[in-house]
Amino acid sequence: MHLFRISTIVILCWAGLATAANDIPVSARQSQSLGIEVVALAASSSAAGNVLPAQVVIPNQQIHIVSAPLAGMVESMAVAVNQPVKQGQMLARLQSPMLAELQRDYLQTALQAQLAQNTLSRDEKLFKDGIVAESRYLAAQSHAATLAAAVNEKRQALRLAGMSGNAVAKLQSGHAIDSALEVSAPIDGVVLEQMVAPGQRVDAAAPLFKVARLAPLWLEIQVPLAQTSGLQPGAAVRVPAASASGKVISVGRSVTEANQTVMVRAEISDGADNLRPGQYVEAVVGFAVGLKQWSVPNAALVRSGNQAYVFVQTPSGYRPHPVQVLRQTPAAVMIAGELRGDEHIVSKGAVALKAAWQGLGKGGE
Repeated sequence: MHLFRISTIVILCWAGLATAANDIPVSARQSQSLGIEVVALAASSSAAGNVLPAQVVIPNQQIHIVSAPLAGMVESMAVAVNQPVKQGQMLARLQSPMLAELQRDYLQTALQAQLAQNTLSRDEKLFKDGIVAESRYLAAQSHAATLAAAVNEKRQALRLAGMSGNAVAKLQSGHAIDSALEVSAPIDGVVLEQMVAPGQRVDAAAPLFKVARLAPLWLEIQVPLAQTSGLQPGAAVRVPAASASGKVISVGRSVTEANQTVMVRAEISDGADNLRPGQYVEAVVGFAVGLKQWSVPNAALVRSGNQAYVFVQTPSGYRPHPVQVLRQTPAAVMIAGELRGDEHIVSKGAVALKAAWQGLGKGGE
């Protein structure tokens, strides 16, 4: 009780000695009587971070579903699941009567267009010689343009059906109609899934394969809401077990109700080959690039409202300094703030200093 009265008297004395800089003047004797201890500010290790569960996923833009351009029957499969493929490589061959119909329509329209072009050339010459009326020449011109547009439309239909430009040119020159349709890979990647089997009949747009590019990969990390403070895009992410690393590309704005976590997405650019889509891993998540971090004892941290503070030792006493809490454990708390790094902070007795400080400048909050 006697010590408590002495402490109270000391605090009341401090209330009359406030400086303009909001320092709390405290002598060495006063510090000793209140049990105040200080420690050097300890920079956090560059390897520090939160160890959190994460799932490996493929970025959406790297996944392609290869579908049947026309209805038909699967004649053969040229690749299998887990096989790497190159863009343009044949994946499967279909037999499609619809392809034969498209080729026939294209050839008929191309022949009609050629005939209309010949008629136009003849009528143009006759019109210039004054033999035919202008209306006949204009009608021939319109008919030729209409058929030329129809040829382009049917050529595009063949291209959408999977025929290459060379195949269409060969069809027009040789007039050889073929119902065999080759389905090719749209990208360099790996076959992840096969949805059909040889001999199976499929409709137009029916999925045949799932092909994906597996580098880079994403990590979807569930971060507890309390640990998202200071976490920003650009923060370092590592998967030590797979020797993989990358950076945070987005921090979710919504919270999962069931477990109060925020979904953080990271892109793994180095070591992605060591990971597998769907795999669960432990990821070490750091904080924003360039954000200085320090580890301090839990007892060093005090709060006033929503703001956290530590007390920095000054020549005349101590000064409250606002900090940002990045991560807290039972042993220590990780903070960031405008600190040089060579300061000494109060590790014990911060509660008494807070009482004095709030009495000085906070109006007794």
